[in-house]
Amino acid sequence: MSGAATKKAVLATQDPPWVKAVVLTTVLLFLGLVLLLPVAAVFAQALKQGLGPALEAIREPDALSSIRLTLMTAAIAVPFNLLFGVCAAWAVAKFDFPGKAFLITLIDLPFSVSPVVAGLIYVLVFGAQGWFGTWLTEHDIHIVFAVPGIILATIFVTFPFVARELIPLMQEQGVSEEEAALSMGASGLTTFWKVTAPNIRWGLLYGVLLCNARAMGEFGAVSVVSGRIRGLTNTMPLHVEILYNEYNYVGAFAVAALLCLLALVTLVLKTLLEMLQPDLRARH
Repeated sequence: MSGAATKKAVLATQDPPWVKAVVLTTVLLFLGLVLLLPVAAVFAQALKQGLGPALEAIREPDALSSIRLTLMTAAIAVPFNLLFGVCAAWAVAKFDFPGKAFLITLIDLPFSVSPVVAGLIYVLVFGAQGWFGTWLTEHDIHIVFAVPGIILATIFVTFPFVARELIPLMQEQGVSEEEAALSMGASGLTTFWKVTAPNIRWGLLYGVLLCNARAMGEFGAVSVVSGRIRGLTNTMPLHVEILYNEYNYVGAFAVAALLCLLALVTLVLKTLLEMLQPDLRARH
């Protein structure tokens, strides 16, 4: 490339200082108005009457029940989606089979279906008037308006996150290392743990964090199948809505602030993984 062409290429990637200032200011204003200001407002409202009332609202029995249910739901949904995501990514990235494109479409389905619709699906299937409603009633099995329905709805809306994080990563890595391990006599399970798992572990953790964040904050699907029974089937987002509708603003914003703290912890861990991932991948 000639000197003139190189100079033009460099100039094409350099904007005037005023353009950079306008773009940066626009981004900062947008983040401040859309993200930082609402988060600050949540904490300000939660602490409006002091730290004591906020802590008391979180220690209230119904609030503690919602916290336990939220954590339990995430603790069940995330490992399930971890297993599904690894298996789905392995199948899509490492093998060719009929229906592969259809499987990828199904994995992406929760991204395009409204969470409320997802909740209604479970009501139609497992509700009293649903496909299996009569059989479930006869055997005294409760899914809709009970904890199992909440877990199922959460699994549905969160299962793409791990798979979608791993599929492009595995496709980029190819199958050469696995083939080499198999040619040297390693079993399929040994190949996965010794070759595949170290190469995908940071992408896997990244997907797990995103899945966990969505599981704890899910509202739409859970609100349909939960029945909103205080102390039994209310997750933290549902409990926040109930307190707000009852004009208990301190309690509502206190629980919301706790949700924000959990989200911030997830964001910090996500940022750390993004910082560590390139260096750690280079070591492998």
